[in-house]
Amino acid sequence: MSRRTRAIGFLLFALVCAVLAASIADGYGTSVAGQYGELRPVVVTATDLPAREPIGPRALQRLEVRRVPGSFAPPDALSSPQDAAGREPAAPVPAGSYVIASQLRSPRSDRDRPSTTLAGGRRPVEISVTGAEAFAAVGKDPVGGRVDVVVTSEPGPGAKGRTRVAAAGVELLALEDGGGGGASDTGLGSGGNWSATLALTRSQALRLIQAENFARQVRLMPHLRRR
Repeated sequence: MSRRTRAIGFLLFALVCAVLAASIADGYGTSVAGQYGELRPVVVTATDLPAREPIGPRALQRLEVRRVPGSFAPPDALSSPQDAAGREPAAPVPAGSYVIASQLRSPRSDRDRPSTTLAGGRRPVEISVTGAEAFAAVGKDPVGGRVDVVVTSEPGPGAKGRTRVAAAGVELLALEDGGGGGASDTGLGSGGNWSATLALTRSQALRLIQAENFARQVRLMPHLRRR
C-alpha cells in the first residue's frame, strides 16, 4: 500500500469518526431536550451582587449568559445582562446564582428607605415575595402590621417540596410591587412579585435570604394569632 493510499484511508476514517461523533452529540442533545426542555439563555452572576447597589457597567461585566434546560431555569430568570442595567438587588445575590427579575427593583432615594433603628436588635431587610395580593381581603394597608413568611422548598428526587413558616409575626415595614410602585399606588389585588421590607433578627434575615435564592417560593401571608 502506497503512502498516498494510506493518507486517503486515514482521512476517510477521520471523516467517518467526525460524522459519528456529531450524530451521537445531536442524539444526546435531543434526548436532554426531550427530558428537561429546550435550552434557554439565563443570566448568572460571576461574583456577589450587593443589595441596594445599582447594577452599573462594571457590574454588568460580571454577569454571564449560560444556556440551561428550561425546567432548570427559574420562570423569571433574565435572558440578557442588559435587562439588569440600572436596577438594584433587593437582597444580596451570591456568586453563581441566577439573576431573576423578582430580585431586582428600581433604585430608591435615601429618604424613601425605612429607618434602620428598630427594637429588639432587628434590622430592615428587603426580600422578594409572592402572595401580597392576599392582603386585599383584609381591607386595610398591611404596612406596619405583622405577617408570616412561608417558604416552599424545591422538590428533591422522589420527594415533594416542603412548606414551612420561616418567620412568624414579623413587622412589615414596606411593600412594593415588582414595578417599583408602592402598594398604596398599585392596589393589592394586582398580584405578581413583590418586594417586602421586614423587621428581622440576624438569624431570620440569613434564613430568608437563603430561601429567596434557593427555595421554590417565598410567600407573604397575614399573621394569624393563636388563641
